[in-house]
Amino acid sequence: MPSSIFIRIYGGLLLIITVVALSAYAFIEEVNAQRADSYREGMATGVFRLIALGVSRQEEGSARDNWLIEAGRLLDAPLTVVEAAGQGFDQDDLQLLAQGRAVVRLFEDQNYADIYTRVPGARELYIKTRMSKVGEQQAKAMAVFFLEELEQYPGREERRLQEMQRFFSYPVTLMPLDKAGLDRDQHARIRRNEVVLVLKEGSGRRNSSVKVVAPLPSGDRVLVMGPMYLFDWMPVQLVIMVGIAALAMITIAAYFIIHPLERQLKKMEMAVRRIRGGDLSARAQVQGSDEVSQLAHAFNGMAEHIQRLIDSQREMTRAVSHELRTPVARLRFGMEMLADTDDVEQRHDQLQLLDQDVEQLNQLIDEILTYAKLEQGTPSLKFETIALAGLLQRVSQETQALNTGHVIEVVQAGSEVRVEAEMRYLHRVLQNLAGNAVRYARSRVCLRGGIDGNWAWASVEDDGPGIPEKDRERIFEPFSRLDDSRTRASGGYGLGLSIVQRIAFWHGGSVMVDQSPELKGARFTFRWPVRQSTRHAKGRTGDNTL
Repeated sequence: MPSSIFIRIYGGLLLIITVVALSAYAFIEEVNAQRADSYREGMATGVFRLIALGVSRQEEGSARDNWLIEAGRLLDAPLTVVEAAGQGFDQDDLQLLAQGRAVVRLFEDQNYADIYTRVPGARELYIKTRMSKVGEQQAKAMAVFFLEELEQYPGREERRLQEMQRFFSYPVTLMPLDKAGLDRDQHARIRRNEVVLVLKEGSGRRNSSVKVVAPLPSGDRVLVMGPMYLFDWMPVQLVIMVGIAALAMITIAAYFIIHPLERQLKKMEMAVRRIRGGDLSARAQVQGSDEVSQLAHAFNGMAEHIQRLIDSQREMTRAVSHELRTPVARLRFGMEMLADTDDVEQRHDQLQLLDQDVEQLNQLIDEILTYAKLEQGTPSLKFETIALAGLLQRVSQETQALNTGHVIEVVQAGSEVRVEAEMRYLHRVLQNLAGNAVRYARSRVCLRGGIDGNWAWASVEDDGPGIPEKDRERIFEPFSRLDDSRTRASGGYGLGLSIVQRIAFWHGGSVMVDQSPELKGARFTFRWPVRQSTRHAKGRTGDNTL
């Protein structure tokens, strides 16, 4: 069954869009997972670097433990010092920890994250904490830890801040209090040595941010950490990148779906141009089973039919002119003889000869018209159920009535044999074959018929000289005669077997000639499908190509 172009294009595009959508979703999820990991690592690195520096300044023992307890209360998360063994660090984790970065392990199903950072020093110790939330308390703790770090560098706060900036994914600055952009209430809270959170609400996550403002001991300057923007799951850059990639994938895939159809149409166009230019042998070299391929096959069939018609017309024109020349010459000669004689009996004899020539012309014209009708297009065929035995008996009786003196018999066709065919043309086939048989038979002609599987067949055999194997294809050509006994002297114009062949074609069958096993003369066998309705539903089968 030919595939629909609509289904091919629509289904292909639907499949492509589905695949691209799923791929884009998976890509965005993967990219966002990596972005989220990077975001969490960037947000955690700065504050935990400050904690690690604070731990490194404490003496090992109770002083360090007390500092961790106080820092854990401030951060609202327990802080412990652990060694690398048993923590499951891989090579990437160790590389990040060696650079002073934080390693964040998220456990979404349990709603917490384990955070690690390395304590600066010769010994490989690591700070570990487990956090389940991040809020105002943690934000204020970051500022406290940073202020504690700056206290270690009196007079060099700006320089230390610049050194620490590489551990923070957001800006950290020192600025005068009056330039921090605080309102009256926030300004008052700063004067009371409180850490203030400044929230900025935007239209989306991309524009929403938080700043942490903490007073320095001098009182005229503040530490500003931020703005810290919320994580944006669908940034404009990612949307644009994924959209462009998706459009490119859809475009490329659509090209590979539509381009083969376009290429097939181009081949058909080239074939049409060649035929228009006079090259009737041009064919569209298109393979497949879609509508374009079916159109190409139909076009090739049409081109073959047109080429055959033109070749047949040329051949027929030459043959008809040759065939008409003899009877016309005899008519002209007879008319001259008729004009030159005054004898009544001779005039009567000459008129009879002229009448025979006219009848011969009528027969030739009838044969030519019949062949042309069958050759130039699909004739109007009315298939009906026919009793094959009855038709063979009828043809036998009609042939016997010619008083040829031959024995004409019908065998091997029971009364129950029923076939589908066009009665008029099937009768014409058997008449032509029987007429040829009695013309060349010595004494006996045999008509047979029957059904073999899905095929009906009828054969006519004679005990004549037969047909040489080298001539068995040529005898079906229009106006073709053999050089031996089958000449014009024995009658015929060389169109009878061509007509039989065309009738076989329009019945979806074939006609062949070989030697009769019993009579040793020629045997013509006509085969066609028993059920013509089934043939037209499924199309012609392989045996209809002549």
